[in-house]
Amino acid sequence: MNVLLAEAGIPYDIVLEMDEINEDLPEADVVLVIGANDIVNPGAENDPTSPIAGMPVLQVWKSKLVVVMKRGMATGYAGVENPLFFNDNTRMLFGDAKKSVDAMLGAIDG
Repeated sequence: MNVLLAEAGIPYDIVLEMDEINEDLPEADVVLVIGANDIVNPGAENDPTSPIAGMPVLQVWKSKLVVVMKRGMATGYAGVENPLFFNDNTRMLFGDAKKSVDAMLGAIDG
């Protein structure tokens, strides 16, 4: 994950470790998930039969609202369906994530 952030030009000194950010997620109003799948899958914590059981994950489902940006409902690298996508506090935003983020920023700056 840190390699991807570095490639995106995100300064390493502002990146929090997973346990640090997980502590803050219950207080978050909105979490934007862009293209991630397995790393935000609650099955890793609550389904002992899951192939990703025990894998560290970002507990985004603990926030008030989760917006997941993906092109479709395909599974991630592990090939496991993500129950996050069906949570009451999750909204799926399908399409090109860059265009979606640009549109959101335009609406905010508007």
